[in-house]
Parts: sequence; C-alpha cells; structure tokens
Amino acid sequence: MGSIQDNNLEVLATNPTKEYIFRSKLPDIYIPNHLPLHTYCFENISEFGDRTCLIDGPTGREWTYLEVEKTSKRVGSGFCNGLGVQKGSVIMLLLQNCPEFVFSFLGASFVGGVITTANPFCTSGEIEKQARASGARAVITQSAFADKVRTYCDENDIQLVLVDTPSTNGPQDKYFWDLMEDEVVGVLPEVDINSDDVVALPYSSGTTGLPKGVMLTHKSLVTSVGQQVDGENPNLYFHNEDVVLCVLPLFHIYSLNSVLLCALRVGAAILVMPKFEIHMLMELVQKYKVTIAPFVPPIVLAIAKSPDVDKYDLSSVRTILSGAAPMGKELEDSVRAKLPNAKLGQGYGMTEAGPVLAMCLAFAKEPMEVKSGSCGTVVRNAELKIVDPDSGLSLPRNQPGEICIRGAQIMKGYLNDPEATSNTIDKDGWLHTGDIGFVDNDDEIFIVDRLKELIKYKGFQVAPAELEGMLINHPSIHEAAVVAMKDEAAGEVPVAFVVRLNGCQITEDEVKQYVSKQVVFYKRINKVFFVDSIPKLPSGKILRKELRARLANGITTN
Repeated sequence: MGSIQDNNLEVLATNPTKEYIFRSKLPDIYIPNHLPLHTYCFENISEFGDRTCLIDGPTGREWTYLEVEKTSKRVGSGFCNGLGVQKGSVIMLLLQNCPEFVFSFLGASFVGGVITTANPFCTSGEIEKQARASGARAVITQSAFADKVRTYCDENDIQLVLVDTPSTNGPQDKYFWDLMEDEVVGVLPEVDINSDDVVALPYSSGTTGLPKGVMLTHKSLVTSVGQQVDGENPNLYFHNEDVVLCVLPLFHIYSLNSVLLCALRVGAAILVMPKFEIHMLMELVQKYKVTIAPFVPPIVLAIAKSPDVDKYDLSSVRTILSGAAPMGKELEDSVRAKLPNAKLGQGYGMTEAGPVLAMCLAFAKEPMEVKSGSCGTVVRNAELKIVDPDSGLSLPRNQPGEICIRGAQIMKGYLNDPEATSNTIDKDGWLHTGDIGFVDNDDEIFIVDRLKELIKYKGFQVAPAELEGMLINHPSIHEAAVVAMKDEAAGEVPVAFVVRLNGCQITEDEVKQYVSKQVVFYKRINKVFFVDSIPKLPSGKILRKELRARLANGITTN
C-alpha cells in the first residue's frame, strides 16, 4: 500500500464530496438504553438468579446473581449513609480486581454515583491529580496502596475506605464492609437517574495530551454492552453457562465493559483474578473450565511462547478475545497453534468511544469468517467513516485514513474540558479516534497505526505495529517496540527496543537483517536497543512517548 497522502489525493480528486458511511454486517437491534445501567445488567435476573455470578479466584468464594444484586444495593446504601454520597458524587476505586470492585461499581450506579477508576500502581502524584480533577469525595482501596493517597485524603477531607483491615490502618480509615453493617438490604434512597447521567469516569489521554476524564453515561454503557451481547445473533456470543475470565484490570474500560458488564447482562459466571500470572491463570482455567478468555496481546504472547501450556487442560476455552492494542497475524497464528479449539479474534476500541468500535464476527452466535489481522466490523447501531487526515473528507474502501465513529455509545465529553471535547467530537457527532485504518471490500477494519505514532521517512509512512509484529515472531525475541528517531537526512527513522527471550543472544545485526528481508527499504530498522522490558499501560498499549523521551535524553536501556 502506498503512502496515505498519495493514495487519498487520487481518490479525492475523482470524487471529492461523496460521504462514505460504513455499518455492521449485522442488523441494528433494539437496545433499552433508557434504563439505568444497573437495571439493564440485572434486567433478566429472574432467569439466572441462583446461578453463580462472581468467583473470587484467590479464595474460591462464590456469589450468586441474587446475592450480587442484593450486596450491591447494600453497598450503595452504605455509600449514601456512611460516606455522604449523593447523585453525581464521585468515588475513586484504587483497586486490583476483587469482588469489592464489582460491588462498588454497581452500588454507585444504584444511587446515581459516579465511579472513577485508577491504576493502583500509579505514583502518588498521578493518583492525586486524578482524584483532584475528578472531584472524588472518597477513595476505596487496598491497604497495600493506602499510603499513596492517605496524606491527600487527610488534607482534603476525603474519606479513605479499605477493603482489608491490617493493623497499619490510619485512625481515620474506614473499613468497606463496616459501611453496610446497619443498612437494610434493598433499601435505597429515591434517586431520579437519567440515561444521560454520568456513571463512569475513566481517564484517557485520547488522541493526544494529558489524561482527561471521559464522561460515560448510563446510555453510553448500556448501548455499548447491547451492541455486543444483545439480539438474536449477538456480535459477542456470551450466555449464562459461560465462565468468563476476568484477569484484565477492571480499572481499564475494556475489562469493565466487555468482561464485567457484558457477562452480567447475560448471566455468565465471572472468575476474578487480581493480576496476571501465567501458571495461576492456566490452573484456574482448568479448575473452573473457563470458556471465555478476554486478553490483551502481551498475555496472548505469553501463552504463545509458554512451554507449559500442554501441561494444563485448556480445552474448555471456546473464545479468546484480544483488544486494547493491535495483534498481528503472526501472533494470532502462534496462539492458534497452542489452543486449536478456541476461536481467536480481535476487537477495537477507545475509552471515548464507550469503548468498543469494532468486533470480530467470529465471536457471533452465527459466526462469520474473518481475516487474520482484522479487528472485525463496526458494531451494530453505530456508524463509521474513514477521513482523510489532511482534507477532512471521507474515503471509500481500501483507503487509509483516520477512523471516526458515531452512535449513542460514545462519551458525553471530557470532564470540565469543552475545548478537548470539541477537538475530539465534531459538530456532526463524529468522534475522531486518532487511529489510522481502512475498511476492506468485506467491511472488515484493519488498523494501520496511531495517527500521532506514524513514522515519516522522507515522506514515506512507516507503521510501528507492522514492524513489531515481525519482531515478536522471531524465536529469540520476547517483546519489541518501534518508535521514530530523528534523522538529519530522512527526518525520522524507525528504531527498535527489543527484549530478548531468556538465554538468547541475538545481536543487533541479526535483528536488522531479519526485518530488512521482509520490508521495503524505508521500513528497515535503523538501530536496535536491547532492554529488560517494554513500558506499557495495563491494557497492553506500548508507551511510545516514554521510549521517544528516552531517545531524546540519550537513555536507551532500562
């Protein structure tokens, strides 16, 4: 494929005004997005109230759907009476995956509260910035992370609530379950919840800049979940006999939406793991006969390269979802060889989009064939278009440009940031993703890369994800990331940060030669830096900004 600019100029010259809109291969359906999120999730509870809803992986404790609903109501009531939560009040969850996360999120929804989720492994400064920007009036966390926020909470009259109670608790800390001691199950304050009220406030950098609060409403999340699992032929076929693995962090919107909320809607069992550890994961999959395994590419890669997969019975897994970051054809093929009974495919999303934009139709109840490397087709009840980055005009099939999405699932906007909102959602309601991709003749979407991450070598476009897919397929390479490095002659050249597989001694020249045999001259790797790890977000997205900063400062090792 030629450069984006050259290809698109030719297309626009022949038909400059036509609007090209793409829709799902599946028909639109009725989605009851007038309902509050908790009502929608438990709408069909009469069909599976006595079935297992939550399984705590570390302890084996289980809760039925009726128990989860009642506990969540009790938690909501405790928030109001014990923390002074009112409609619109923000609570920060600073938690690894645990049952209390689920109860807190649903409990807040019941009383019109707003949950902002934060990574507990962030620094104190990062957490404080989010707590302050979101206006959080309480922080719910585990004792291991309490010291990161205790000073901030004490100085700002914010209640710190712990889900565990070691002796190191501060005198002002509250215990999560104590909030519910005197509450009557099911008794909730009367709150008028509108579908346009915000229920979740994750933070995202969007296409550029500092993290911003993404306002997701009850309508946003109900629509997004419905697009995936509702209808006679769901795009994402979950059912109430499934066991869904929840190892991806719930503080990330992918796991919160496509794992927790989708599973709740259909009555599936949710197996909660606090963190990824490959042998524990395989033990739990075998023990509980997990059927649905939502992953991110680093976990898929770990499974593909693990020598111990054959020691466990993983045959119960029928679906492996991968999202949050691109997964190349080479990695797909590698994991298929390890788990031949599982359907494998990708979804594509963005926090601001609610978050799912596209999903592989191999996951549908009536599955369709998909191509390797595709992230599926646009979700139902939504519209997608490809926009030329320079002219702003929409493009037809097979022409790469910025992906834009429109539908009831997208965010309400960025919290207290109308300028950033207007820069992301245009006057016609299109959300601009900052991702470059194209739609092929079969309506399948392929991501080229992030608009801001494309490397320009003498005007030629180089996609880092393409080179990374090649690198991680090398038997001596564990992980890799490709970024741009300034070059006087070319403007920018691609360089690679590479993590060797344990015990391997692959050299820089060997890496360069391996890639150069597979690519055109301007995609060749200019330099290779061997490192111990690749900096990533919990979702698996590579922190290219950090790597570019290392280059700028002359720091090329961990």
